[in-house]
Amino acid sequence: MPSTSLSSPSPTQRLLGSAQLIHQGAEAKVYKAYLRDPELRQNTKHADHDTCSMAEDAAPVLLKYRFNKRYRHPSLDASLTRQRVAGEARALMRCLRSGVNVPGIRMVDAAEGVLGLEWVDGKSVRVLLPGGSEVMEAQDSDTTDGVGRDRCEDAALAEFGVERDDLLSMIGVEIAKMHIADIIHGDLTTSNMMLRRGEKDLVLIDFGLAYHSSLVEDKAVDLYVLERAFASTHPDAEPLFNSVLASYETHLGKHWSAIKKRLDDVRLRGRKRSMVG
Repeated sequence: MPSTSLSSPSPTQRLLGSAQLIHQGAEAKVYKAYLRDPELRQNTKHADHDTCSMAEDAAPVLLKYRFNKRYRHPSLDASLTRQRVAGEARALMRCLRSGVNVPGIRMVDAAEGVLGLEWVDGKSVRVLLPGGSEVMEAQDSDTTDGVGRDRCEDAALAEFGVERDDLLSMIGVEIAKMHIADIIHGDLTTSNMMLRRGEKDLVLIDFGLAYHSSLVEDKAVDLYVLERAFASTHPDAEPLFNSVLASYETHLGKHWSAIKKRLDDVRLRGRKRSMVG
């Protein structure tokens, strides 16, 4: 919970107190909550006037709470937390205004370290492509062969009415739109993408490391991070990632040649580092 004071809890503190913890990482806790507090619902109007409307009582929101870090000086910690919450919100706003499929902003309380986002009902792309660890954990790896896993993943995609090639194409398109908007995600993995249930939309999530940059180098590194994530998570990753790149190239147009050249350079540097150890 955020730091308490002698005064009564703030609306954000009350919201966290009633929320359901669904995940905890090194930097933040993630909650499922409902914006029922009148003060928070009022603040929702101003969080994103262009893209957000007042959340209905029945609609959950995702709360990302950057908790206090005791190893940092309190004033430094508070300053860094405000900057990172505000930076993530700005990156999402820029994406939203550029037509990138990302969660809508429902509330921002940088002082408390809380960002409230649209709840995306769907599944992680990681479990929808071959070799996702969640799929492997859900099956008996000693008795399930590759064909069985492929059938399971294809069945999961069929639930969304999407073919694998279509999913890979959507990934390329959303990353291209994000890069055209000069937003660098910073942590592109298939875990940070979701396929929305019912709408056949791919949504990019978790912009905690995102920043604004027009540099070709930064966009190439973003793609390289995703390529390495594919290689480490999904077997036979090369054709999967090539399909993503083909879609990215088509949507990016004339800017692709410079990024492709730089991506080749980044790959070469990565191989040299691996050889050196």
